Amino acid sequence: MSVTLRVLGTAAALFLWQIEAAPARSLDMIRATGALHLCAHPNSLPYANKAGNPPGFQIELGKALAKELGVTLVTEWIVVPSQAFRADCDIILDAIADPKVQADTGLRISKAYYRSGVGLAVPRGSTITTFAGLNDHTKVGVQVGSIAAMLLNQQHVRTSTFGFEEDMLAALAAGEIDAAAVTPLSAGYYNLTHPSQGFAILPPDEAERDLVWNAAVGIRKPDDQLLAAIDAALDRLRADGTVETIYANYGIPLLPPR
Repeated sequence: MSVTLRVLGTAAALFLWQIEAAPARSLDMIRATGALHLCAHPNSLPYANKAGNPPGFQIELGKALAKELGVTLVTEWIVVPSQAFRADCDIILDAIADPKVQADTGLRISKAYYRSGVGLAVPRGSTITTFAGLNDHTKVGVQVGSIAAMLLNQQHVRTSTFGFEEDMLAALAAGEIDAAAVTPLSAGYYNLTHPSQGFAILPPDEAERDLVWNAAVGIRKPDDQLLAAIDAALDRLRADGTVETIYANYGIPLLPPR
């Protein structure tokens, strides 16, 4: 799945949110109705899966957050980013924790709970060890229209464009490309589900500032009490290892936020 679902930044989507969205719920309203509503894609493992086997880490974390608030989780299934602005949701998970990125979305950001970005998946034993090691002799899979594609093209690295990260990883397994610029989330899950074809995963390069970010809970126009309750719930879930365990079940080791 593309990171665009978590960025939620187009003006058209913002307009639709403003004219059609249900009113945002306060913490008191969420507790009164007994439900926390999460927006997620129905077919985007490892993030979420409507079929439920497995449910995806967003669903598992959403249920853990809801339990901390004393309510149940209701999932609002969406397939394109603009639907999130009209759906009856309270939270979106794995949101980029940058107020500038979220300035037009109507979302407030919780405390960050892990560090993410665009890393590299490479065959085990590859001589590629960093983004800086890419050159005009290496061919790298990138998502069409992505910042990674733009940066690598500026560095004269040969690229091959794909619509989805899983397609990049399949091409890497087939030897069609030398590396894939993907999130560690997708690469980790691929390794879990393809143990005989697994890749080495190079974490996001902090020197490439546009390719790294903290991830947080995006909360739709919350009152201060809801934001504080989500932050406190995340603190507890990180302290007892719940957050790390949920992601580890999908083959994903989490980096701490910065």
